[in-house]
Formats: sequence, structure tokens, C-alpha cells
Amino acid sequence: MDKVVATALEAVADVPDGASLAVGGFGLSGVPNVLVQALYERGVTGLSVVSNNCGAMESGLAVLLAAGRIARVTGSYIGANKEFARQYLAGELEVEMIPQGTLAERLRAGGAGIPAFYTPAGVDTQVADGGLPWRYDGEGGVALASPAKEVREFDGARYVLERGIRTDFALVRAAKGDRYGNLVFNRSARNFNPLAAMAGRVTVAEVEELLEPGEIDPDAVHLPGVFVQRVVALTPEQAADKKIERRTVSASRAEEAVSG
Repeated sequence: MDKVVATALEAVADVPDGASLAVGGFGLSGVPNVLVQALYERGVTGLSVVSNNCGAMESGLAVLLAAGRIARVTGSYIGANKEFARQYLAGELEVEMIPQGTLAERLRAGGAGIPAFYTPAGVDTQVADGGLPWRYDGEGGVALASPAKEVREFDGARYVLERGIRTDFALVRAAKGDRYGNLVFNRSARNFNPLAAMAGRVTVAEVEELLEPGEIDPDAVHLPGVFVQRVVALTPEQAADKKIERRTVSASRAEEAVSG
């Protein structure tokens, strides 16, 4: 039952080239940076990644992306990641963009053993009708486009069929975890982490604080250990290393800072 692994490198040692990964995080919040860095150090390549975005500010998945280690991304946000946009438009990267809520539900469904579900999101758009560019040819043309999806009517409304997502591995970050793999996430860092963990056949969690079994109140568990196969305890320095994407200050505070 003790799922603790000594190092991040050991925890991802069996991730092969071409593996599919569900990765938690949203922007810079709740990103399993240590596990991603371990994959980078191992030199794993040709990865198919399922994540809300593909890293930011040269951290998280952006490390693997910049090194050319990612072949395909299923996500819902490109944002300000210029390298992500460049590789996509240059035809170097296959990208399946889907509505954010649909991505969340596809991960949850995969983890719950639900092969597919119907949703109104995307009906009468290219999400359902097909034709979204998955890969460009590098010259402005589309080399591969999304296929059309099944659409059915229920109670007078139309819904599109979406498939649940299962991946070979999942990488997540939690604020607390015990040796059995029970996890607790801190506020917004919860984001896609529980869903990504559910979707992975082998889920690896890096935890900021490692606890003994019984130290987490069962009512406080956000993700039960049945979904987690490996736990890596972060060092205090690793746990404290949290970047801020944008820092904003109100006009009054800025004026006070200048006058003070």
C-alpha cells in the first residue's frame, strides 16, 4: 500500500517514448513541474499530452514543448505561449482544441469508466461538424482536420457525442498526500488535477507535504488513493517554488508605492 517513490526520476522511469499523458494544472497553478522536469531529463519524446494548456513562462509542459518532445496536444487553451502557437502553425505539432468544460468531462468520464457522453457544447460548430485544423502543413494549408462527430436529439435539443479520455500516465501536483495516495489540493490548484489523475492508467502525484495514513481526515480527501499509483514527496524548496504569471496592483496602491 505504500506508494511513495524516492525520486521523481524513479517515478517516471517507465514512461516510454510516444506515451500519452494527462497533466494537471491551469496556467502556473497546480502544475507538476518536478515530474515534468524529470521527464525532460530522461529525454522522453513523441509524447501525446492532454492538459488544459501546454505550459507558460518556460515552466511545466513548456519545457518539453520547447525541446520538441511533444507530438500532440489535446487541450482548450493556447494563451500567451508563443512557442505553442508557432509549432502548431508551422505544422510541427498536432493540436486538438476542445471546449474547456468538455475537456474536463472527457477526463472525468474516462476515469469513471464512461466511454462517451452527449453534451450541448459545440453543436452547430466545427467541434461537432468537423474541419478544425489539427495539423497545418507549414504553408498555411490544413494537413489534418478534425472529423465530424455524432449528433443526436434529446427532448428537442441537439447534443454532440464526446469520447472519454484515458491516458497511459498522469502527472499531478497536490498540497498534501499520504502514503496510500490520498490527495488534498489547495484552492485553485485543484483545477484539472483530480480529473487528470482519474484519467491516467498509472498516476504519479508530487506532493508538497507527505503525511502518514490516517493523518488526512477522510472527509477532507479530494482524490482517493485508488486513482494514484505513485507518490513523490517534494523538498521544501521544490514545494515553495511557485511562479506568478501576472502581478497586478490597483491604481491607489501604485500611487502609494510611488509617493512612499
